[in-house]
Amino acid sequence: MDQERTWIARAQRGDQAAFGQLVRVYERPVYNLAYRMLGDPTEAEDAAQETFLRAYRALSTYEPEHKFVNWLLSIASHYCIDRLRQKGRSVPISLDGPLPDEWLASDTGSPEQQVSAKEEREQVHQMLEMLPPAYRAAVILRYWHDMSYQEIATVMSTSESAIKSRLHRARLLMARQFQQLHGEYTSDEGRRDEGTGVCAR
Repeated sequence: MDQERTWIARAQRGDQAAFGQLVRVYERPVYNLAYRMLGDPTEAEDAAQETFLRAYRALSTYEPEHKFVNWLLSIASHYCIDRLRQKGRSVPISLDGPLPDEWLASDTGSPEQQVSAKEEREQVHQMLEMLPPAYRAAVILRYWHDMSYQEIATVMSTSESAIKSRLHRARLLMARQFQQLHGEYTSDEGRRDEGTGVCAR
């Protein structure tokens, strides 16, 4: 941590070599977030490069009381959300109909735990693709970067209650997609269970 602060201080004075050290330390988490957000390795690499470019230009605005990696992920997530919105790659899903109890019980389990090891990468990727960009970012920061609600709220420039709501709705959406991938839900079933379904608010 002391070394990180030294690199940051030197980078803020224009030391590009010090900033290069920060890039080497944090390029993997930034790339991972971008890949999970964008779903394409080339786009993820471009997003990571853009993230560090923007970070370097904005180093004077970094506040030491925040984790540096969270500050970087904030820049990355906002950039990826903008990219997804520009491309129109957000597909809303209805929340009507029955949902698996295990998805509604708590926020402690990763969505990856809902599928087999063999299928998990492809299916989780598919489920993430179905989420609106802001929901997708919240899920990735929560489950893959182990951020608290407050940390995610800071990263995404919103309130803790808004993040809890996004995560709850994201889990409902991913549960529905999980059911569809496994053939456990049809529109007829949804109509039959309409009276007990979960409604979006």
